[in-house]
Amino acid sequence: QLQASGGGLVQPGGSLRLSCAASRIIGSLSNMGWYRQAPGKQREWVALITSGSTPNYADSVKGRFTISGDNAKNTVYLQMNSLKPEDTAIYYCHTIWRSVTYWGQGTQVTVSS
Repeated sequence: QLQASGGGLVQPGGSLRLSCAASRIIGSLSNMGWYRQAPGKQREWVALITSGSTPNYADSVKGRFTISGDNAKNTVYLQMNSLKPEDTAIYYCHTIWRSVTYWGQGTQVTVSS
């Protein structure tokens, strides 16, 4: 029901844009977010988009990442700029719709020279 894409290998300082396409079962992009999990670490929250208010970001990505949504495509994006090696992780999109939790399958982001 959530399909993440857009990961890849990028050099430090580079940019990537992740996409998360939601099936029509999920009727709203509100409260859709991104998480990431680096090797050997716990999954951590990255960003959240909500309706009617400004997006929220983890301190580690604030000012570098931007989350946005396209209601017509039922898709949420994560624009990642000024990438650092510590941003290397598998990125997952997530939402809760009608009390059901959905996770995307994850997309690998590797930041390395």
